[in-house]
Amino acid sequence: MGYIYLAIAIVAEVIATSAVKASDGFTKLVPSVIVVAGLALAFYCLSLVFKTIPMGIAYAIWSGLGIVLISVVGFFKFGQSIDVPGMIGMLLIIAGVVVINLFSTSVSH
Repeated sequence: MGYIYLAIAIVAEVIATSAVKASDGFTKLVPSVIVVAGLALAFYCLSLVFKTIPMGIAYAIWSGLGIVLISVVGFFKFGQSIDVPGMIGMLLIIAGVVVINLFSTSVSH
């Protein structure tokens, strides 16, 4: 169940972060409400994750995948470019998440 909550936390955080951009400095109501609701949901789910997945491992996965996903959202929704070093860095983040999940003895499957 921990990984389901972690996935929800990641998606909620990515939606909230995207809404920060759309809120135009919190001057637009709907995106601003999405930010607050999304972050509340993300942190609530993250608190549930910590019951079954070690905090350092969960946070590494949450932040790493969040970075990659928000970069993808920025590319497709906001037209932001990702250069080759950025892509390489994101591949390394994904590789790190994979290594943690496959080889860390701290992760319970």
